[in-house]
Amino acid sequence: MHCLGLMSGTSADGVDAVLAHFDGPPQRPQWSLLRHHHQPYPLELQRQVVAAGQGAPMPAALWLELAEAITEVQAEAALACDPDAKAELIGCHGQTVWHRPPARGARGASWQMLQAPLLAHRLQRPVVHDFRAADLALGGQGAPLVPRADAALLGSTQGWRAVLNLGGIANLTLIPPCGGVDRHAAILGWDCGPANSLLDLGMRHFTNGAQSFDKGGAMAAQGQADEGWIQRWLQEEYFQLAPPKSTGRECFGQDDLNRRLQQLGGASAADAIATLTAFSAAVVAQDLAQTRQILGIAPIELITAGGGSQNPVLIHELRRRCRGVQIDASSYLGVPTEAREALVFALLAWWHHRGHPGNVPAVTGACRETVLGTRVEPA
Repeated sequence: MHCLGLMSGTSADGVDAVLAHFDGPPQRPQWSLLRHHHQPYPLELQRQVVAAGQGAPMPAALWLELAEAITEVQAEAALACDPDAKAELIGCHGQTVWHRPPARGARGASWQMLQAPLLAHRLQRPVVHDFRAADLALGGQGAPLVPRADAALLGSTQGWRAVLNLGGIANLTLIPPCGGVDRHAAILGWDCGPANSLLDLGMRHFTNGAQSFDKGGAMAAQGQADEGWIQRWLQEEYFQLAPPKSTGRECFGQDDLNRRLQQLGGASAADAIATLTAFSAAVVAQDLAQTRQILGIAPIELITAGGGSQNPVLIHELRRRCRGVQIDASSYLGVPTEAREALVFALLAWWHHRGHPGNVPAVTGACRETVLGTRVEPA
């Protein structure tokens, strides 16, 4: 079955579209990636999405226009990726504008902005969307949703395999080994903390909006990281929480950046960006160290994906801080780094079609497995 996956992440740089084919058993499908396309958000739309994700107040009319604009870019990405309309089903994550994990007995909630009936009408094919809602209803975090798909797409190896997505937020998947005493262990995963969210906002701050990200890690490479502040930041509450845990721009957004820059005092732009880059790597390294200490799990390899995998300074910091683990890009296993998450949502749509559960209770904290997503037919 041909499925199209659409993903617009926390970085809010645009929509990734993937056309893929799936066949065989749902838990270990035979799959092929046929095409990938990236559709950037117009700059004003990107600004609005980032502002919305940080709690900026807007009148109802602007929320409606924002939902329409996001949906239109999703449609453009789908049409560009699949001009011959081969896909029988569309899986669309939508654009997260607010995420509220469960806390102190209160149910969590999450808002992925999309006008799914409009998208289905524009593409004249069914759309599966709202992937987090069922897990949230079952008491889960609703995120991250990629771990089960990571295990199905990438498979296992002789030891624990870690998959690290470096989008706006860094999230980890831990896949059990194919043999040994841990071969029947549960898939694990969680959101570590900021990857590119603070870096991108920092670049906009220091360049007066001229640069939206640190291309090639060029600015970070010119600076010196402040290790003292990194170690202080690692003691903050979120980084001490045990999984399941999830987060987003509502926690690691502009206000958080302003606080950290104030703490860094008169640091130069290069030193501040170098510190934020090293901090993103340190968060992951600390999580891996805690996993080894508490659970006795030490991955033998760390597979990176997402936009941050293209930042050589961030990858260098990961190599320096994550001792004893081989670090490779997901393209090493046949999944292009920039296409991984869109491929996941193509798979989740196929799983919805097959009635196969997409969440992992050990990851999200939901009380049971469930099929994810809601299907909308074209009008």
